[in-house]
Amino acid sequence: MAQQQESVVTPERFASGMTWQQYLDYIKRNKDKFLYNYAETELTEEEVAALRELASRPDGPAKVLALGEDWCPDVFRGLPVMARMAEAAGMELRIFPRDQNLDIMNEFLNQGKYQSIPTFVFYTRDHRYICHWIERPALANQEMHLLTSIFEGRSREEAMPEYEAFQRGPVWARWRRETVREIIALLREKCVGE
Repeated sequence: MAQQQESVVTPERFASGMTWQQYLDYIKRNKDKFLYNYAETELTEEEVAALRELASRPDGPAKVLALGEDWCPDVFRGLPVMARMAEAAGMELRIFPRDQNLDIMNEFLNQGKYQSIPTFVFYTRDHRYICHWIERPALANQEMHLLTSIFEGRSREEAMPEYEAFQRGPVWARWRRETVREIIALLREKCVGE
């Protein structure tokens, strides 16, 4: 992709982003949900090995930029997954609030028009763009009806207990797992050609 040549994400801009811990200290909402999803994300030995192998390549992902907002369920599920993956791989993760960094967001719009989050942008050690991943895994999109059905014909207040339980249940966990699988597959495709 040619977008890297005019990118607003210079090495200096990337370095100005927040670390995972800084982001946790910064956010105002859903900190418990970020921490829960982080604690519940476990990588298999095979996944850790794959991530480390990819990150060790000269053209591999040494850096990952994340765009998100603390109110977004896809972010408080997906960003902790990315934090775990970055730690396992030894990737440098830098997090940017989307709404304060719309110039970055506009480079990585979903389908060229949507400001979907989280967005994860992968770079090599020398800051060459590799690829990016947006919002949620395909499986979550296919299963979104399981989530939306909770709210059908009910007030938000009535639906919230079931919605909260959903966020701690097996479907939510499957979406975290699928995020790991999908991102590893994407990185393999871009870095190894698999």
